[in-house]
Amino acid sequence: MILPETKRLVFAEMRRQFPRQSMSDVDERLRVLAEQVYVSALKDQQGTMGLYTMHEDCPIEAHEDLQRALQRDLEQQADPFAKRKRDLILRRSHTLSLHLPDWLGLGPRPVQPLTPELPPSLNVPEFQRVTISGDYCAGITVDDYEQAAQSLLTALLIREKYSRLAYHRFPRTTARFLQESRDRPWSTDQEVLPEMTPCPGEGQDPYSTEGIPDDLGYLLKMRDGIIEVYDRPEDLEQSRPHLLPYPDLETFAIDLSQVLAMIADGPTKTYCHRRLNFLESKFHLHEMLNEMAELKELKCVAHRDFYNVRKVDTHIHAAACMNQKHLLKFIKASSQTEADREVLEQDGKKLTLKQVFEKLHTDPYDLTVDSLDVHAGRQTFHRFDKFNSKYNPVGASELREIYLKTDNCINGEYFARLIKEVAAELEESKYQYSEPRLSIYGRSPKEWHSLSLWFIQNKVYSPNMRWMIQIPLSKHSDHLQLPGAELPPGWSRGNDIRKTNVAQIRMTYRYETLCNELSFLVGAVKSEAGPSQ
Repeated sequence: MILPETKRLVFAEMRRQFPRQSMSDVDERLRVLAEQVYVSALKDQQGTMGLYTMHEDCPIEAHEDLQRALQRDLEQQADPFAKRKRDLILRRSHTLSLHLPDWLGLGPRPVQPLTPELPPSLNVPEFQRVTISGDYCAGITVDDYEQAAQSLLTALLIREKYSRLAYHRFPRTTARFLQESRDRPWSTDQEVLPEMTPCPGEGQDPYSTEGIPDDLGYLLKMRDGIIEVYDRPEDLEQSRPHLLPYPDLETFAIDLSQVLAMIADGPTKTYCHRRLNFLESKFHLHEMLNEMAELKELKCVAHRDFYNVRKVDTHIHAAACMNQKHLLKFIKASSQTEADREVLEQDGKKLTLKQVFEKLHTDPYDLTVDSLDVHAGRQTFHRFDKFNSKYNPVGASELREIYLKTDNCINGEYFARLIKEVAAELEESKYQYSEPRLSIYGRSPKEWHSLSLWFIQNKVYSPNMRWMIQIPLSKHSDHLQLPGAELPPGWSRGNDIRKTNVAQIRMTYRYETLCNELSFLVGAVKSEAGPSQ
């Protein structure tokens, strides 16, 4: 495991970025809500964790709406609540342009480029916008609105903290609003960016080891499920690990409790449900008003229709990067040309491909796409057990071991050939890319070495593929031998209609909507803190 020198932080920086918390600082109500979510998850109940929408005629929901209406009437009769509500009404009665801070503006790009060498974007044409004036809190009480805003803002702050910890890039727009909520200035110096390795250019050897950083000589040791990094052997003997920023267990438990309490909080769920429905309706209005303008903008860009724009197939496992027909043809072809090849070892005995099919009582000639049964349809939704079984062709784990594994009797040769055939199709189409994933389970320290050996020996590299290493949520015992962290993925470098075929009108609408929603949250939190100050 190689740690770059640029990521070394002193202890003072670690404490500044990740302040410790104690359970005494946590509200008792928050702790109780978090425990309820824990108990609900352990009992396998849907309860507060349900992913469905309640029916409009649900008596419980109707009763809660009635209680909120009565509470709203009582609040209107009280001077402090009426004053706060009038303040919120004044805040939300402005147009959308007033919601945006001066430092954001409505420039030609919804997101400013990270590096100045990016090509400038096209100007955004004028389009029709939808604004809502009046009482923003209509339908919910002021207390519920402020509580929901505070919960969502806290969740964003937690997200930002752990993104910084993992050296992941955090969105600039959201970071600026979060700093504004704490009355702090924001600058680009506060950004934390991952270190990215440039991809091999045309004519360069992708398997060359030239330029690889030297081994820094770090030593690793697992302690209580946490990998500790040591600079020298004497530091390992004296238990003096290298100082890296990390949250202690108690702080992590507190942050997790806050997120779980937000999930179980009724006012927050009500606000989010209503707000998401509103945003969906607002987007439909935007489409209805600006559909022709977006289409006109797209037509003005030469050589960039749907078929000539680069498309990336993301979040797919390497074992599922091919379609059903491709896998079926490969199985049939290999069974005809390499029937006598030893491909599987069971109980100390090696079996040929022909013997494997005889053991499965299956004739490769009779296989069809339906009998292969590797398509994950609607029946696998929320059923990971059924979804995982789709990786077994014909329901046989033996075929998965032969065709879809990197460490088997044939050293993953069939799997590599399948992936290279998929890569050849992508390269031929020119504008199609893929982001396949390979898994590191942590069952052996040699997993990284064997996986890299398979990749290099079979020459699986393709300019139309970018690989990711994922660590599955498997048993804790499987992670005891985990030797390193997940490789950092790349990210999109902003929108350019000449490359993405996404209209600038659509991107500007998304950007303005994001700024609008964040300004509501920040304004609600500040209005709540105002009277108390």
